[in-house]
Amino acid sequence: MTVEQKLLELGYALPVLPPSKGIYKKLLIDEKHVYVSGHVSVNTDGTYITGKLGKDLGEEAGKIAARQCGLGIIATLKEGLGDLGKVKRVIKLLGMVNATPDYEKHPIVINGCSELFAAVWGNDNGIGVRSAVGMGSLPNNVAVEIEVLFEIH
Repeated sequence: MTVEQKLLELGYALPVLPPSKGIYKKLLIDEKHVYVSGHVSVNTDGTYITGKLGKDLGEEAGKIAARQCGLGIIATLKEGLGDLGKVKRVIKLLGMVNATPDYEKHPIVINGCSELFAAVWGNDNGIGVRSAVGMGSLPNNVAVEIEVLFEIH
């Protein structure tokens, strides 16, 4: 089953990504690795998912925001690689959560992305090493930002 078929089976659609205001590449291919720049939480229509965990948003809303980051990352991989079948596995995921200073559930929020990748590429290839950290703010007050390193065939 292809990644696209798995996403359809799970009921997910790839989001429309808003244009970047920064000076960077969305992804960089280096031999057998793809480095994907930070992707912020967006709805399927490309609007931002905003708010601070511990103040404006709860755990479940945070997990959804992280999952949407993951879907945005998959959209960028599809655009950059042409074929999602080229992705071999997730190597490293860095999840940043817009959170109040006393918020402590960053790993649970970032699970939203990790669970998506595990569902798409399986536990062996969809789960890599990971960090989940809190930030005092993120661009445009988005709830979550995630960057990932993948291995490709």
